[in-house]
Amino acid sequence: MTDPTSSTTPDVDVLCVGAGFSGLYAAYKAAERGWTFAGFETAPDVGGTWHWNTYPGARCDVESIYYSYSFSEELQQEWTWSERFAPQAEILSYLNHVADRFGLRRHFRFNTRVKGARWLPDEHLWEVTLDSGETRRGRYLLAASGGLSTPKNFDVPGLENFTGLTVSTSRWNISLDDLAGKRVAVIGTGSSGVQCIPLIAEVAGHLTVFQRTPNYVLPARNAPLSADVVDEIKSNYPAIREECWYSPGGIPDRPATDRAFDVSDEERRRRYERAYERSGFLGVGAEFSDLLTDPKANETAAEFVREKIRQTVEDPKTAALLEPRFPLGAKRSCFGTGYYETFNRPNVSLVSLRDEPITTMTSDSVVTESGSYAVDAIVLAIGFDAFTGPLFALDVTTPEAGTLQQAWADGVRTYLGIMTAGFPNFFMIGGPQSPALASNVVVTIEQAVDWIADLIAHAEAKGGDVIEPTTEAQDDWVNITEATVNQTLYATTDSWYRGSNVTGKPTTFLGYVGGVGKYRRMCAEIGKRGYPGVRIGGQAVAPTIGRIDEEIA
Repeated sequence: MTDPTSSTTPDVDVLCVGAGFSGLYAAYKAAERGWTFAGFETAPDVGGTWHWNTYPGARCDVESIYYSYSFSEELQQEWTWSERFAPQAEILSYLNHVADRFGLRRHFRFNTRVKGARWLPDEHLWEVTLDSGETRRGRYLLAASGGLSTPKNFDVPGLENFTGLTVSTSRWNISLDDLAGKRVAVIGTGSSGVQCIPLIAEVAGHLTVFQRTPNYVLPARNAPLSADVVDEIKSNYPAIREECWYSPGGIPDRPATDRAFDVSDEERRRRYERAYERSGFLGVGAEFSDLLTDPKANETAAEFVREKIRQTVEDPKTAALLEPRFPLGAKRSCFGTGYYETFNRPNVSLVSLRDEPITTMTSDSVVTESGSYAVDAIVLAIGFDAFTGPLFALDVTTPEAGTLQQAWADGVRTYLGIMTAGFPNFFMIGGPQSPALASNVVVTIEQAVDWIADLIAHAEAKGGDVIEPTTEAQDDWVNITEATVNQTLYATTDSWYRGSNVTGKPTTFLGYVGGVGKYRRMCAEIGKRGYPGVRIGGQAVAPTIGRIDEEIA
């Protein structure tokens, strides 16, 4: 156990890894509190995931007016979003604007990778080792590396045999024109695949889509934001933000009260049609209160969407392959433009890897159990090692717990998705078992940074410089997250939400799904009660988080 009486002066107060939404706000908050701060970013500039994910069609699936910072009214008034779902380049421009406006770049060293981080118990400091070989020491270590920033390993058999053009959506480094006229294979139909496939189809000589698991793809209904809409938003930002903070998903999503079978078949159909036209996270999957808890209710919504697929895709065999068979919303639904229509093009074909898995590749073809497909270029849209991947890459180590990988060998264990026992003064922003997985992550980021800053200030006021959750409090939070998800259909489906997309990864559900609003109220109450379950300077208030969870509806 760490000696709470020993201390050494650090290089800086706060060390931070990452310069995306999380890292930039952490730098702003540290400066506001008067703390010294050193951030490290692998990329050459700010942006995080929005620096790297430049594939054709890249957009966020949360509307831009909500997927933005709320900490500065001046920022909200001076920035104007152009579309309902702004493209990657515009989101990156926004983050650059934030960095410039608040002078945040000076806090970061770019083109710098953190290779390891170790806790020094005698000094009460974290020491990070950079890829240059240099080390830096700080009192607190913040992981602002993002939940979806570490690409999965390319687990495609025989990929090394292919000699044509290969590109990944997560590290896109070509022009769309480079695919013009070529025979292109896209492997993967998650969000990035759904967004880039229609655009690749427009330029490719022939496009073959290799689908692992069909996803629900709902129409994005993207459109420019009119001046009137922008003016209305800007005049109502305080109310909009308040609604986001206390909503289930971090957007103004007032929870539905009707259950699916409370209304007639005709009324249910009418409401699904209306929601389908509206789309977004307030679409079909949010129309009734029991769609994520009652399989029969969910099937009414899922079949509605499958019917839309059959109506859109002209070839019945292709349509059947595109129909998902898991509950709607149990995996994060995708939002696309012209996705299903793309399969009506004469230059597009679909291969189901469930029916004919890839066995290998040759220099110029993809070989499955049923045939061979000649291709000139391969686009890998196979996703991320979500949430734990970026954290494990930091090689965080303490003498007490070993590496984070070792501590979580049997599954993720956190306190609020922010801290983990055995790793003092280590904080995760939007970490696993927080609401970040199934919500508007920017809301979760701001709330987490604010809570961490308040906790540090509280500890310093008490004269403590070592902060760590107790094992008992962590166990309580793990039990709460598991009990909450087990009440839903999330628990019935394998997905990256559970780490199922990465071979050998423990299948722990990676998020808290009790709602952004409830989580915020719980965190606030924990602060009011003196941070029960958190050991500060060797002393801890008994954990009461289970009782707080029961008290807050």
